[in-house]
Parts: sequence; C-alpha cells; structure tokens
Amino acid sequence: MVRISLILFFLVPLWLFSQSIVNTVHNLSISGQGQIKAVSESEICIFCHTPHNSAPKGPLWNRSDPGSNYTLYNSSTIQAVIGQPDGSSILCLSCHDGTIALGSVLSRPTPISFAGGITTMPSGNTNVTTDLANDHPVSFIYNSALAAADGELVDPVNISWPVVLENYKLQCTACHDPHSDIYDDFLVVSTQYSNLCTQCHDRDYWPSSSHKNSTATWNGSGNDPWFHTSYTTVAENACENCHNPHNADLNQRLLNYQSEEDNCLDCHNGNVASEDIQAQFGKTFVHDIYNYNLDHDASENPLVLIKHVECEDCHNPHAAYSSNASPPYVQGFNKGVKGINLAGGDVDPAQYEYEICFRCHADSPDKPASPTTRDIDQNNVRLEFDLGNPSFHPVAGPGTNPDVPSLIPPLTESSMIYCTDCHASDGTGSPAGPHGSVYPQILQFNYVTTDNTPESYSAYELCYQCHDRNKIISKMPGNFQKKVHNKHIVRENVPCNACHDPHGISSSQGNTTNNTHLINFDIGIVQPNDNNDLYFEDRGSFSGRCYLKCHGENHDPESY
Repeated sequence: MVRISLILFFLVPLWLFSQSIVNTVHNLSISGQGQIKAVSESEICIFCHTPHNSAPKGPLWNRSDPGSNYTLYNSSTIQAVIGQPDGSSILCLSCHDGTIALGSVLSRPTPISFAGGITTMPSGNTNVTTDLANDHPVSFIYNSALAAADGELVDPVNISWPVVLENYKLQCTACHDPHSDIYDDFLVVSTQYSNLCTQCHDRDYWPSSSHKNSTATWNGSGNDPWFHTSYTTVAENACENCHNPHNADLNQRLLNYQSEEDNCLDCHNGNVASEDIQAQFGKTFVHDIYNYNLDHDASENPLVLIKHVECEDCHNPHAAYSSNASPPYVQGFNKGVKGINLAGGDVDPAQYEYEICFRCHADSPDKPASPTTRDIDQNNVRLEFDLGNPSFHPVAGPGTNPDVPSLIPPLTESSMIYCTDCHASDGTGSPAGPHGSVYPQILQFNYVTTDNTPESYSAYELCYQCHDRNKIISKMPGNFQKKVHNKHIVRENVPCNACHDPHGISSSQGNTTNNTHLINFDIGIVQPNDNNDLYFEDRGSFSGRCYLKCHGENHDPESY
C-alpha cells in the first residue's frame, strides 16, 4: 500500500500541490494569501465545509442557503430555460452574492471575525450581488437538445474534463474550480484565446474572424480596451474584446459597455485597429450610430421595421474578417449579416452587399426619403435596382446599355459595382464603407446637384471615378455623347443629377422609351413644356428627343 501511494505521489504534477486551496484567496484563514482573511481562525476548509452537523447539501456544506430571489440573465436569443440558482451555484453564491457574512458558518456559534472589519463580500467583481442579469447564466439544463436548438453550442457529449456539467446542468463549477487557481479566478481552462469559452460556444464563422485571429495590440492611447484581462492582443482577448462574463455593463449578451457602439469603437478608433472608424462618425453626413441605443436586436427581422442604425446592423463581430470580394458579393467585413434580397425576401446571411443595404433602404416603412424630387418618385432602392428596369446602375446585375464609351478601364458594360463604390467615407486613406462623409448621402466624392453649377472635375468627382471626363464633356462634332453633355453640363451649367437618376427607374413606373440611360428628371430644375409635356424619348443608339422646359427654354421637342 505504501509503495502504491508513493508511485501515485510521483505521478501527480508538482504544480497541483502548489495550487492547492492553501495558496489561493479562497484560504480565508489567518494564513490566507488574499486581503480578505480571518483575524484568528486557523482552519482553512471550515469556511465552506464541516465534518459534522453540516447543512443538508453536499459536500458537507458549512453555510446557510442565501434564500435570495435572484434576478436572472435573459436575452432575446437565449434558448436555455434559466432557473433560480441551485446545485453548486447556490453554494458559491452563499459568499459571492454579498448577502451572508463570510464568517457565518454552521459549525461556529458566533461568526468568524475578519481583518479590517470585513463582514460580507466587498463590492467589486467577486461580489456578483443578487442581480445575475449581467452575469453568465447558470443552473440551466445543457443537453444535446439545447445545443441543437441553439445551433452555436457544442453538444455536451463532446465536452470533456476539466469542464464538467453537474447533473446535466451548467453551474459555476463548469468554469471555476474553487480549490485550484491555476489560471486566475479559479478557472478550469485559460481564457487566453477564449479557450474556455469555446469549450461550450461554437460560433458560426468564428475560426476565420479577425476578432479570433488578429495580432493587433493597444497603442496605449485612450481607454484600455481590455480592462478586465491581462492579455495584450485582439486574438488573446478574443471573446473578451467585447464580452465580460461577470458584472457586464450591458446585460444582454454580456457586453463591456452599455452603449452598443462603444463595444466596437473601443478598438476601432485607431488605437487597436489600424483604421479609425470613430473619426468618420464626427463628419457632417453619417450613419448616426450615436442616435440609437439598444434599438438593434440580434433576433430582429432582416427587414428593419423601426428605424435605427448600429454597427451590428452591417457587421457581424463573430464573422468579420479582412478579405476582398468582387461585386456584388459580400466582403469579409460584412460577412454573416442578415439581408433582403432583390425579390424582397429575407436572407440570412446576405450573399450580396446590396442585400444588407436593402434592410433599411428598400421596403423598410421608415426608410430615408430621396434627396431629389423626381418626375418618377421612388424611395425603394430595391425597386430602383431591379434587373427588369429600363435602366439602372449595375449594382444587382450588369447594366442594360450595351454601349457606354465613357467608361474608364477596366470597367466595361458587363461590370458590376458596389453600393459602397459611391456611398463611403470620403478622404484618401479613409476606411471602407458608408460610415461618414463631408458629402451628402455619405458619398465618397463630391456630387453637386445644385442647378447652375459650373462644370469642374471637383463638382462631379463622383461621376468621374468611372466615367472619363474628357469623353463626357469635350465638344466634338458628330459625337452625340460629348456634344449633348458639353451643351448641358459645360455651357448651360446643368448638373448631372438634373437628368439622371443615379440608382435606376422602377419598371412599374418607367419604360424603355422614356427612361433609358437613367433619365428621370429633377423637377426642381426641369419642368413641363408649354404643352405640359415632360419626358425623354429614346430614338435608338445615341439619338433622342426631350419634351420639357429647362432654364426657361421650351423643348417641344429638342432633338439630339
């Protein structure tokens, strides 16, 4: 027997002995290692256990049940049924909810006294209080049915030691071993790289996510984005870049900050991520994330029914990563986001970038209005980009015009573009996407729509990103495109927007005779002629007639 004991002794790693409860802050005796310790009590285990006259709870429990009614965690996406704490969780809470004196044990007639006059658990992260709404849920059945219903949980049959479920329930002891503090906070697995979280959580897209893999570090400016960890890179913090498992500031989904955008901009302000997204929201024209808080919900309908915009409407933080795609496909930073397809149906996830834009700018009842009053008025961009339209910019498919000589290579008539080729943050080196701009409608470049604007590259810089300015406006006899545009844009100071609707014209309102080439007049500039006609007539390749009045000149018709 002695020989067997000695063999077992030498097989056990020495660090297990160095990490016994004696050397942790759970040693509340006079020999304790932490700031909370008894004045004179020398026994160590007595603060939780007693060999005689224990409470009717294992293991030989030496404390009373708190008897508290706890406020429980809840969210719109949780599948588990969370009950009042029981099992080992209620035992932990007999100290950690701060309601019972630490020295109040069943085996002592009077409470054990603590240094500094401490009675109950001092306030701070270790005191979770009776409000557990901002703490990781416990005391719920975690079985294969729950994993299947949730879709992003590991099946518990595949979860192994040291993460242990208690009678099919997840309790505090799934993450914490109260007797051993190898990984700090008595965790059973290190949280570095979220190794503990991924024992149970199997998030879609996570293996490729930048928040899992980025080696970016904090430059020391502004807020410490990792105030509750000791890790120094995005990858090391992983889940805890955004989440705090205890005493989170925002209850739902246990986020670090109450204001949703702060959970993103704590890093995306140039202090961790290389690009400063936060600065874009200080511009004149923005997707105003600061104007909304807690209006977005992860379970909401892909079609936005109540107007709001938050970072997570366009970005899935578990999926986003750095990669490029070709139009119209979603790029890495928009991966895993809901959308509305070209037919008006829900898609999850969106396959094409425009489907994400359609969430708010298509059938949403509170969608933004068009900035231009058109002859044919249409605010639904899904209908404007429909492939059955008489004309449209090639966002959802190649355009209808087979001959566009002004296109700048490598663009051709079969090319497609993103919404964000036009709507994006202005300025050289600005981050991609429509965060904020000095130009209206969050345009990446200037696009003047005011009548009587002298033509210049800067006035129509947006158009000239794709259309060769020289081929558009140079006066050349016999060339319809140059001749007509030179007359109107250069000589008459008529803006592009006066005649062209940059999105497209719905097939239910326009037709291939009057609304080719994105013709849809701005009626603030163009009015009906003396016969009350207002339309363009397409008469074939590079030929047409206008019936209208513009700058006081009656067209009845004017042929080109």
